[in-house]
Amino acid sequence: MSMSVGMIGVGLMGHGIAHNLVKKGFAVSFLEHPGNQPVADLVSGGAIACQSTAEVAARADVIIICVTGAPQVEAVVTGAGGLLEGLKPDTIVVDCSTSLPETTARIAPLVQARGAKFLDAPMTRLAKEAREGRLNLLVGGDAAVLDAVRPVLDAFCENITRVGPVGAGHRMKLLHNFVSVGTMTLISEAAAHAATSGIDMKAFVDVLAKGGGNGVALDRLTPSMLEGDPSRVAFTLVNGLKDLSYYVEMAKASGARAEVASAITATLKGQVDAGHAEDYVPELVRLLQVER
Repeated sequence: MSMSVGMIGVGLMGHGIAHNLVKKGFAVSFLEHPGNQPVADLVSGGAIACQSTAEVAARADVIIICVTGAPQVEAVVTGAGGLLEGLKPDTIVVDCSTSLPETTARIAPLVQARGAKFLDAPMTRLAKEAREGRLNLLVGGDAAVLDAVRPVLDAFCENITRVGPVGAGHRMKLLHNFVSVGTMTLISEAAAHAATSGIDMKAFVDVLAKGGGNGVALDRLTPSMLEGDPSRVAFTLVNGLKDLSYYVEMAKASGARAEVASAITATLKGQVDAGHAEDYVPELVRLLQVER
């Protein structure tokens, strides 16, 4: 509780993180930003709104970054009025965004050169679990730094897994989302085919659930397939496209194959280009159906 925490990014996921930090008694400051969720509850709980990233950095012992992607992370850290201008020695910077390992490799040394410490710790699970304080963190960085900041992370996480050195967290998150979003896309395409062909959707779900299609992806898509309710996965197609595009970029940089990932990326891009960027991923079940 003695550590003060600064939040950069109080969107769907970041708001849940901040909510739990305030609830657990941490002194929280956050950056005022148009992309934030409503923050009245945070302020009433004692959180302090700041007008610049540098001001957040000056207040905090631990800084959590939770922004959209790699360009935003770079802007937060290196931009005018950014973290590097206000960062105190021994501050621990925790990047919970979904970013590129190559971006992490560039910015971590800049943070460390200021005498601060850096972890990349992207999240799995969704906004509901963020609010409930049950996120999973995939952490890249020094084990001793993780131990030092663990009381803060425990305030909003159920599972914390160190997966390797700095950069490994973001690499693992992209691997995870390739499998997660990729599997949901695959099942959605099959469900769309089933619906177009007159297959009973309940029978389709039952057969997958009793066979090789069972798992979290099917569970998340089932309300969309049976009830037309895509809200179980509040994750937009444009975010899915970003993550899969990052995966393809990462794979190419590593010399790894990305044929399947490229096909999934093309599917998501087609729907984003068609005007469905803000639709949730389970809506693919409807969007991929062929009109007859």
